[in-house]
Amino acid sequence: MQIDKLRGKALDQLFNAILTLKNREECYRFFDDLCTMGEIQSLSQRLEVARMLMAGHTYHHIEEETGASTATISRVKRCINFGNDGYQMTLDRLSEDK
Repeated sequence: MQIDKLRGKALDQLFNAILTLKNREECYRFFDDLCTMGEIQSLSQRLEVARMLMAGHTYHHIEEETGASTATISRVKRCINFGNDGYQMTLDRLSEDK
């Protein structure tokens, strides 16, 4: 599995830290300290690209709406098609919460 190459003590610590966050405000505080604004925006953009791809939007529409490059859209699409179903799992859970 591709995910195994990511595993390690430092990443486990990061994920365990994220799992301690209790609400959106704590997420804002933690990620503001952890990441640059550009990094946070890139992560949120990729999730929105995934949502739009799964909803059947075209590359052109996604590019216009999100400002994502076609390279980013293609990478996200590859992850959706050949990845570990992380986008699907997360977006399904977000839909369930609504």
